[in-house]
Amino acid sequence: MASRALLEIPRATKPLRDAVDLPSAKRILPDHGQLIRIALALFWSRGHHATSLKDLEAALDMRPGSIHAAFGSKAALVQEALAQSLSDADGPLAGLAAHVRGLGQQMAEAPPSRACMLMKTFVETMETDPTLRAAAEDMMRQTDADFADAFADAQARGDLPDGTDPAHLASRLQAEIFGLRAYAQRSEAEGRIAEMVEDVAQNLEGGRI
Repeated sequence: MASRALLEIPRATKPLRDAVDLPSAKRILPDHGQLIRIALALFWSRGHHATSLKDLEAALDMRPGSIHAAFGSKAALVQEALAQSLSDADGPLAGLAAHVRGLGQQMAEAPPSRACMLMKTFVETMETDPTLRAAAEDMMRQTDADFADAFADAQARGDLPDGTDPAHLASRLQAEIFGLRAYAQRSEAEGRIAEMVEDVAQNLEGGRI
């Protein structure tokens, strides 16, 4: 289950910039898992799409070239962070529940325009910016795939029936998350959104999906 400690941005125990900028013969790479967890905490606190490259540079204490060498792109880092958040939990369904609760915390604390950045990008760029829309759709497809992997793992563990369709459940969960993000824009949503998020999370934990 997600805790508030996850929302606190950790810092590296030693200067990571110094570590990655040493000459190649002496280079000591920082722990990849540590970087992922730092990025994950940053994404939870600011939102994936509201987190800039400058934010990542400061939190990871790395330069842009080093971030690119380690992860390839911000989108790839987001996907690694999502996969890490799912694998850190006690089972795949618990990981999905923790992910939903983390998004709920983000919706409660972030300004509405930032909390629903992916949804806004997807809807508002339908005709105006095909490139940006394609990037948003690609992020959604990758997230669907991560969700589907988690549901497939749960099925293999016996937490879901054999006839369950992981891909269908993944798409439905993403639709529920989008619905929650849309509802969170309502002026009276503050007291209700937490309850609805918890309903989704508890249904995931109980396999009632």
